[in-house]
Amino acid sequence: MSHDSQLQNAVLAELNWDPSVPAGHIGVTASAGIVTLSGHTETYAEKHAAEVAAARVKGVKGVSETIEVRLTHGAKRADEEIAAAIVNRFSWDVSIPTEKVIPTVEKGWVTLAGEVAWHFEKDAAEQDVRRLAGVVGVINHITVKPRVNVENVSDDITHALHRSWLFDPKLVTVTADGGTVHLTGTVPTYKDRRTAEATAWASPGAVVVDNRIAVG
Repeated sequence: MSHDSQLQNAVLAELNWDPSVPAGHIGVTASAGIVTLSGHTETYAEKHAAEVAAARVKGVKGVSETIEVRLTHGAKRADEEIAAAIVNRFSWDVSIPTEKVIPTVEKGWVTLAGEVAWHFEKDAAEQDVRRLAGVVGVINHITVKPRVNVENVSDDITHALHRSWLFDPKLVTVTADGGTVHLTGTVPTYKDRRTAEATAWASPGAVVVDNRIAVG
């Protein structure tokens, strides 16, 4: 059995294992470590869960997906209802700064705009929207406000990587140009690559993360 076939079977097994993924409606192909997901789900949350599940399989270097969200009749909501639900959800989430994120909704697609101080706030907004009924996609245009002191960004991220037990931080090189962080190197798994990027985003000086880490 070829490596691609083994990887395909491993991803299919992971999708079947995860109860949040409707694996029966999702197709998987693999080529040179890149996994492509196709098919359909009934919610955007299920679509995202499939992508996350595929990414954590050993040997996956990248994930491409063309999964379509097909809402059931009972799950459909008017754009106005979705927008109102988002605003209400944000008002209860302490991770999202008040009135800093503005949602717009068109045919179930949600676009988030605004400026926040931290990347985790940007992520929190998208996570809130992802689980709402009627949402078929999310476009996250929220920006992270630049910090004044960005001189030690690369050193701070390097030290944070050294505190991580997931992989050898020496495999990743961190450089910074102002608030733009560049990550290069090669790590064993796609999960390691995502972990390095998440660590970089946690730095208070990071505005943009350019992740060029290879998986091999």
